[in-house]
Amino acid sequence: MKLTFPKDFWWGAATSGPQSEGRFGKDHANVFDYWYDMDPGVFYDQVGPNVASNFYNSFKEDIRLMKEVGLNSVRTSIQWTRLIDDFETASLNQANVDFYNAVIDEFIANGIRPVMNLHHFDLPAELYHKYGGWENKHVGDLFVKFAEQCFRLFGDRIKDWFTFNEPMVIVEGQYLHQFHYPNLVDGKKAVQVAYNIQLASAKTIRAFRQINQNPESKIGIILNLTPAYPASQSAGDLAASEFADLWLNRLFMDASTLGAFPTGLVARLEADGVLWEATPEELAIIKDNTIDYLGVNFYHPHRVQAPAISANSLAVDWLPEKYFDEYEMPGRRMNVDKGWEIYPKAVYDIALDIRDNYGNIDWFVSENGMGVSREDRYLNDAGVIEDDYRIQFIQEHLYWLHKGMEEGSNCFGYHLWTPIDCWSWKNAYRNRYGFISTDIRNQKKTIKKSGHWFKEVAATDVLEVPTHLVEILEQA
Repeated sequence: MKLTFPKDFWWGAATSGPQSEGRFGKDHANVFDYWYDMDPGVFYDQVGPNVASNFYNSFKEDIRLMKEVGLNSVRTSIQWTRLIDDFETASLNQANVDFYNAVIDEFIANGIRPVMNLHHFDLPAELYHKYGGWENKHVGDLFVKFAEQCFRLFGDRIKDWFTFNEPMVIVEGQYLHQFHYPNLVDGKKAVQVAYNIQLASAKTIRAFRQINQNPESKIGIILNLTPAYPASQSAGDLAASEFADLWLNRLFMDASTLGAFPTGLVARLEADGVLWEATPEELAIIKDNTIDYLGVNFYHPHRVQAPAISANSLAVDWLPEKYFDEYEMPGRRMNVDKGWEIYPKAVYDIALDIRDNYGNIDWFVSENGMGVSREDRYLNDAGVIEDDYRIQFIQEHLYWLHKGMEEGSNCFGYHLWTPIDCWSWKNAYRNRYGFISTDIRNQKKTIKKSGHWFKEVAATDVLEVPTHLVEILEQA
């Protein structure tokens, strides 16, 4: 089956500053830099962010490889800790202004649209230790100052801006599930941090609209949307699914696109005594500064069931998981290396949800991908990784995305995570996601089979899905 995509479709990939650049020429530490310095044993094979994929030093060669893969757009991020000298005044580090100018110009010179994100989990460590990071609304105001500098410096060439990448991961990682520094378990703080990030996003959008001089420019947010499928149609499982959806998806989605938080979630948080501290003026800022378009990160579905323990049980701290338990569906397809379920039809469900419940806002798949460990298992005699599993993974997700687009959802692009194998937080280089492999011993980079395959798709706007695969997908 041949599927045709629009001629102006974004065929691209996504990475981030802290995961690709390395710490070269950077005067400040973000929270992951600091965590690695304090406790390198937490990170897989004790590999930290100091080198990453060396993009700071090799960006010209790396961007040429991205062009060779056929990418017409690439999302990365500007590091707050690299660009800014003094966080209170947002004074600039001129050498790193020059670096980002050179990167942007190099993308454009190679015919690649640079898509820029402003925050990718890289809170300055200094602002956490001084203020509590996103727990403090002042940090949000300092972030806006940083964003304003970005708009002024690079807005003449950058048309596509995004405020935050996956804000829910910040909330969960730092304050609920202990996979981001400072590894707290504090539900009350988690709820306030979610609100503070949304407020900072809205204030950043307001600043963008005041400063931006480019009529073609837009601003949005990147959300990891994960449909919360119930284990069954029982009342308990449906209630669990409803709350999980409110918390995991609609908290940021409603506020970012509709300008208000979901009333059902607000009522539940208020009844539980953990609702965020907000003012009418702040809520008006959120109401008046919604996004122009949306990025959606999707890797795996979320399946939930009624909690085994009553939500009314006594507990020291509030956690959203009091209202739902995880459910592992028997017979599910898995990426066993990463431990994630593979369910590409969720992309279709997301597409229709955006169409039906969010004004059919323009959106793109801002991340999707398959992490695989020990990929050198698949090296052929020519030194190329034959990652047919990644090709199939992309085919499956694009199949369902195309179906959603056919039914009217306004999706304008697909970005794989990631163009070049990059450093991935605590997992470091355990799982590889890229079109291009990185040998972290010598930083040699080689296009994988998926990269050569993707070039043809991007050049023709045509995806060919094998008949046997279509039959499998339609049984989902």
